[in-house]
Amino acid sequence: MRPRIALFVLEALPNARTVRRFVADHAADIALVGLSNAERPATGGLIGQVRTHLARSGRRFLPYLAVNFGLPDLMRLIAPLTQSLSGTREAAEATPLRALCGRLQIPTLAVDAVNGAEVARAMAEHAPDLIITFHFDQILSAQTLALARLGGLNVHPGLLPRHRGPVPTIHALSDGPDAFGVTIHRLAVAIDTGAILEQEAVALAPDVTATRASVLLHEHGRRLLDKVLDAVARDGALSEGRSAPVLPYCPFPDRALLDDLHRRGLRLTDAHDLREALSLSGRGTATP
Repeated sequence: MRPRIALFVLEALPNARTVRRFVADHAADIALVGLSNAERPATGGLIGQVRTHLARSGRRFLPYLAVNFGLPDLMRLIAPLTQSLSGTREAAEATPLRALCGRLQIPTLAVDAVNGAEVARAMAEHAPDLIITFHFDQILSAQTLALARLGGLNVHPGLLPRHRGPVPTIHALSDGPDAFGVTIHRLAVAIDTGAILEQEAVALAPDVTATRASVLLHEHGRRLLDKVLDAVARDGALSEGRSAPVLPYCPFPDRALLDDLHRRGLRLTDAHDLREALSLSGRGTATP
């Protein structure tokens, strides 16, 4: 029997098309979708977050934030117009997640605090078996994980235990072309430390950007995620997985890291990524 899923996401360029396909393909199994509010007051809102990123990372980080998060937010607002003009109104990949869930009659909620009372009430009402986080920017507490009988798992675009943290492809870009990969792991209270269920190293083009790497790795992660879900349906339980040592946390990049990437000709984002961000609701598939 297939598990009922509570899916928590921050819809952005890295995961948008992949997670929309996942939701369309697994609609019958999804109990609810929690959509993280990236501008929630607890993080300082939009202005506060921009100030924090500028202070830590400097101006080199702003194009990355704009392409990965800012433009996708804008494209969601004007999606009805762009979908109408491009004829993609019925394409799952081109439909913002909230609208897609409405079409598929999947309950959604905006998540300001994943460990808050509103999420607990939704979990009690819809009784999912399994929590999945798929590019989500909030940390689930032990109490929240316990609300699903099978616990939770995460799609991480990195080769854990390396590159724990919010932007693993930036750190992998710095480390070299053999550092890219994707991991499906159990959710744990400490960030990206849960037992590993599936993992795959992925060879990417030498000129790949950190943004494009994240898009491609989420696509690979979707295939591994389906493999894990098939095993859960077969076995009736989530595998214990394999434990790994806890390596140092890799935070958002500081100025020194971004300056080093720039000197080496390695890019966080480029014109190809910009086009992808602008076309999220105007084209049904991503360009290679």
